[in-house]
Amino acid sequence: MSKLFYVIGPSGSGKDSVMNYARQRVRADGCPVFAHRYITRDALAGGENHVAVSPVEFEARLRAGLFAMSWDSHGYRYGIGIEVKAWLQAGCNVVVNGSRGYLETARKRFSCLVPVLISVSPEVLRKRLIERGRESPSEVEERIRRASDIVVEEGPDLVRILNDGALELAGERFLELLSAKGSLVAR
Repeated sequence: MSKLFYVIGPSGSGKDSVMNYARQRVRADGCPVFAHRYITRDALAGGENHVAVSPVEFEARLRAGLFAMSWDSHGYRYGIGIEVKAWLQAGCNVVVNGSRGYLETARKRFSCLVPVLISVSPEVLRKRLIERGRESPSEVEERIRRASDIVVEEGPDLVRILNDGALELAGERFLELLSAKGSLVAR
């Protein structure tokens, strides 16, 4: 059965880096499939390979039922396209960059969901947020506070990957997870 790997973690935890690490090392047969997020943010902002849409376009897509999942966070709107349902039905495993706040809704919508929490210590998170330079010092502190405020619902399906060290450590752990769920990557 296909799996939906729902990757979550605070901003600055390295979700995009871990997913990109895995994306560069998967088999050539098209599985797993890495979904893009549709975001009401400039295409060059944020370092994430996403589809930039205007707020008006986002709302039109939402009303048309073109999102399998959608949420608002940090002043932006985020969506995962309905194409993920077709990919799952075709037998592909899918990796998405999700939201901690949307996890319970996603679990209800997708019985095949495997939540993957990329975690990081507050010290490392602060350092990464400062180095990327997207937020003011007060915004950095707010993100660190929010990272500890949002509690992820534990469950037997939740997988935690600590990303405090070298990217290769967390990236290889994620690849192991993908491999354990059906030999999805070339090793």
